[in-house]
Amino acid sequence: MLYLIPTLLSGGITTMITSTQNAEHYTWGNNCDGWHLLRSDSLSIIQERMPPGTGEQLHFHHHAQQVFYVLSGTATFEVAGEIFTVAANQSIHIPPETRHRISNNAAEDLHFLVISEPKAHGDRVNL
Repeated sequence: MLYLIPTLLSGGITTMITSTQNAEHYTWGNNCDGWHLLRSDSLSIIQERMPPGTGEQLHFHHHAQQVFYVLSGTATFEVAGEIFTVAANQSIHIPPETRHRISNNAAEDLHFLVISEPKAHGDRVNL
C-alpha cells in the first residue's frame, strides 16, 4: 500500500511528490484513466491515459481555461469546429467557453497532462 506523506518545508510550506503510483485514480469514458496530480479549487493537474480508438464528448467550460500537454502518443482535438493534431512534447490551450474534445485516433495509448485554471470539475457543459 502506498501512502502520501506531505513534507513541511521551512516557512510552513507543505509539499509532496506525486505520481500515478500514489495519486487519486479514476476511470472515464471507454477504459480511460486519470490521476489527480494536483487538485485544488484554483488549479487542477491531471495525468490521463486514452487507449486507441477512444474519445470524449464535445463540451466546454464556463470558467476554466485548459492546457493539454501530450507526454506520448498523438492527440486529435476538435476545437471550435477545427481539427488539430498534437504530438508528444506539444501542447494546446483551450480558453474558457470554447467547444472542444480530445480523441486518440492512433494505434498506441495516448498519455497527456490536462492543466485547468480554475479546476474544470463541476464547470463542464456537455453538448
